This record gives sequence, structure tokens and C-alpha cells, in this order.
Amino acid sequence: MSMRGRRPARLTPDGRLLVVVIVVSAVLVAVAAVGARRDTVTASFVPPGGLPPSAAPLAPASARPSVSAAPQTLDACAAAAVAKLGLDAQVGQLLMVGTKITSPADLADTVRRYHLGGVFLSGRSTAPAATIRQGVQALQAAATSSGGIPLQVGVDQEGGDVQTLKGVDFPPVPTAVEQGRWDAATLSSRTAAWAGRLLPAGVTIDLAPVADTVPPSFVGSNPPIDGFQRQFGSTPEAVANDVATVVTAIQSTGVLTTVKHFPGLGRVHANTDQSASVTDSLTTVDDPFLAPFAAGIRAGTAAVMVSLARYTRLDPNSIAVYSQPIVTGLLRGKLGFTGLIMSDDLGSADSAGGVPVGDRAVRFVTAGGDMVLTVRSSDAQPMTAALMAQAQASPAFRAQVTAAATRVLRTKFQAGLMTCVR
Repeated sequence: MSMRGRRPARLTPDGRLLVVVIVVSAVLVAVAAVGARRDTVTASFVPPGGLPPSAAPLAPASARPSVSAAPQTLDACAAAAVAKLGLDAQVGQLLMVGTKITSPADLADTVRRYHLGGVFLSGRSTAPAATIRQGVQALQAAATSSGGIPLQVGVDQEGGDVQTLKGVDFPPVPTAVEQGRWDAATLSSRTAAWAGRLLPAGVTIDLAPVADTVPPSFVGSNPPIDGFQRQFGSTPEAVANDVATVVTAIQSTGVLTTVKHFPGLGRVHANTDQSASVTDSLTTVDDPFLAPFAAGIRAGTAAVMVSLARYTRLDPNSIAVYSQPIVTGLLRGKLGFTGLIMSDDLGSADSAGGVPVGDRAVRFVTAGGDMVLTVRSSDAQPMTAALMAQAQASPAFRAQVTAAATRVLRTKFQAGLMTCVR
């Protein structure tokens, strides 16, 4: 994401919503038939080992969440679970809505009312993990009441200024520029160490790493990435190696990753958070600067985030989040990504303006996206209403909603938020 409204006032590039999804123990139970076999789908939270000193276990530590289950198993479990959901619940799973990290429980009613699929913890906090977890648990309780689905809880925890969680349980993480100077073994071990502190706080998905490459000619004139030193390097090859390392290291802790901002914000001269017309006139379908995204996909990232810039050589008519050639043609087709596609902030970012709030969600899903991210809690109602209306009017769009909801739930099985017993 591009930092919109999530960081302190001065952070504008990619400080997205800090959505922390905390999974409460043993909540959702759904039964579905897959083929001739009977699957039991349940929602549960399993904390990882090695909790920070201030964090007491949320539940008995049995099996740690896995992000490497067989794809076929994840697909079958997700399909069985989605088949049990009504249209309103499927639509709700497509939304990740922001809430202040200092008072996450304020979003509880919205979570319950709209069956939200995720929350983004926005802002900055120096509170201990136990305090963050308590707020997330309130949201998880709201999500799973009456047999609901646990939330994906997301944050922007990259490093440098783009670090949502700090304090006693969350030591400072260096900028990506500094991380890019480390050897692979150091980068891997240090990344796993700081990422391992997220799950005990209730965070289930990190909106990181940044796969954007800022070439030397753009250094000093690239606000969203270079302005915050969020790039791992100045060449696609170097960035690709580091992105693959970081994805593997973070997901080894049980937290999912989100490679961003596809197809790249390293060669633009404005920030999509603050400008309505950010344009990249260089990126092509065979561009070497796509290599870091391809590397993240090969490393198994659970999600990819699509940017709000316009790429004239890919689709001159739409910004990336609304572009079928970019989302479906390039990301799904050419790069072969089958995981969760998330939008950058479609709420407060200037590049998302000019389109009615509800239509933003519809356009993203129509382009092939899965999870709509907005930092504004007030967007839940109009986005839900617009998605529902379009799904009821168009069988083709309803099929897209079901497919997107299936991919959202797939990440929840992948993260260990839900359990499928076959």
C-alpha cells in the first residue's frame, strides 16, 4: 500500500491501514461436503511459540499455523466453507476495513454487521503485544459471533517509518534500503525474528514486503518508495532476491505476506495517496522490473497488492486496481498468481477519488481483484451495498464474488485461522 492515512501525519507513501486480525480460539464450525467426503470446517487460533515477555498465550500451543499446506487441500476447504455462506457474508469477506490501532474495538459493530473479511490496524502504536491482542480479540469475537468467520488482521510492518507496531515488544526495524545491504542469511534470520512478534499481537497478515524497484535515475524524485527508503535495492535482480527471502522468512512464522505495489511504484514522480494522477509510462508486460513480483509469487506469497497508479503501456484507460488487463491479464495470466489479490487503499487515497465509493469496490472486483482495502470505516456500508447490488443484478459478477470470497477464505485456512478436518 502506499502509506495513506496509516502512518503519522508525515508518512504518506505506503503506510496503509494497520489491520490486525486476531483469531480467537475455537469459534466457527461449518460442515460441508467435498466430493464424497465430509469436511468439518472450524475457526481456531493457535499461537506460535516464543511469545514476547508481555504476551500470555491465547490458547494452548498445539499445532502452529501453517502457510505451506497443499494447495489442493486449501482450495477444497475454502470451497466447502464458502458454499455455506449467503451472498451477504460472501460480499463481506471481500472487505478489509481500517480501524485505529489505538482503539480497534471501535470497529466491532461494523465487523459484525457487514461480516467483514479483514481489518487493517491504522496509525502507530508503542503498546505491548498483549494490549494490541486484547483489542483484536474483541474484533475477532465480533466476527465469529453466531458462527461467523475469523478476520484477517493486517498491518504495515515494513521497517523505518513504515512500522506500525513499535515499543517493548516490537523493536525498531531498519528501512528496506538498509536491509538490502545485508546478506541473505542475515536478512532471513532478522526478518523472521521481528515477524515472529506479530502473531502474538493478533496480526495475521503483514502488508509487506515492498517489491518496487527505484532505479538510480528516480532516486530523490520518487516520493512513495524512495521518499521513505522502502526499496531493497536499485536493480530488479537485487530486489527480487530480497523479496523472495523476506516472503519466506515472514511466512515461516505463521504470518502471511502481501507483495506490493503491483506492477510497481518505483518509477513514478508522485504519491498515489496525495495525487489523483500518478502515471508510469515505462512498465510493459515483459518489463524486467516485474521480476521482484514474480520472485515473491514463486516464494509463495499469500497475497499481492495492486497499486493506484496508471500504467499507460499496460492500460491507458484505467488505474491498475480497475484494470482487467493488469489484474487478470498480467498478474493472474502472465505471472500465474493464484493467491489473494488485494487493492491498495480505495478509501482516502487521492488516486481513488473521482469514483463513487461503492463503485470503487465493484470496479476492483470486476477487474479480477479479491479483497478491497479501505482505511475508512465509513466505507463499509456503501461498498457492501454496491457489491450486493451488482451481484444481485449480474450472475457473472456474483460468480466473481464467490471466487474472490473463496480466495479470501483460502488465506484463512493457510494462516491457521480456520481448520478443515477431512
